[in-house]
Amino acid sequence: MLVLDKPAGMLSVPGRGPDKQDCLISRALQYWPDALVVHRLDMATSGLLLLARNKEVQRHLGDAFAARDVHKRYTAIVHGHVAAETWQLVDAPLICDWENRPLQIVDPHTGKPSQTRYMRAPDQNHVPAGCTKLWLEPITGRSHQLRVHMTHIGHPMLGDALYAPTNVQSLSDRLCLHATTLKFQHPVHNQQLEIASPAPF
Repeated sequence: MLVLDKPAGMLSVPGRGPDKQDCLISRALQYWPDALVVHRLDMATSGLLLLARNKEVQRHLGDAFAARDVHKRYTAIVHGHVAAETWQLVDAPLICDWENRPLQIVDPHTGKPSQTRYMRAPDQNHVPAGCTKLWLEPITGRSHQLRVHMTHIGHPMLGDALYAPTNVQSLSDRLCLHATTLKFQHPVHNQQLEIASPAPF
């Protein structure tokens, strides 16, 4: 398998149209022709992305993600002061806003169960005034979950072109969301692996 560090602004997999064919998996295939997609990150999100190098490992890792056996931690910078020194939970069901796709919205009646743990990061260096660096751990894996949940509790992410108001969006030239840690069991020798990538912001 491979663990790659995707830059912000790059697609994980090809999109529709000839201008969206350059992506992490197409670049990976130039070096590792057997690389296979296991999971994805939003284009605006940077950080750790896991690829398999054969079908059996792809299936094994896919099952581990589906069973929530892969532990994921993200680093984000959000607007406002968040005093959560211990893990807190956002439990807000999400559904696609069909008239405004690909946007997602919180809907307690028809939304799918969606939970995110969040906590103030110990390191608050290089954080703009009036903002907070957080650790985020998605329990479920809905589209845009972390971004919508932080906006839902009143703390949109800096640089978020989809969900943050203009003044928060303009505080960063990129979305301040980075996949920092992956912890999972090696699909062949069952050893517990932990891979980390410090946030570049």
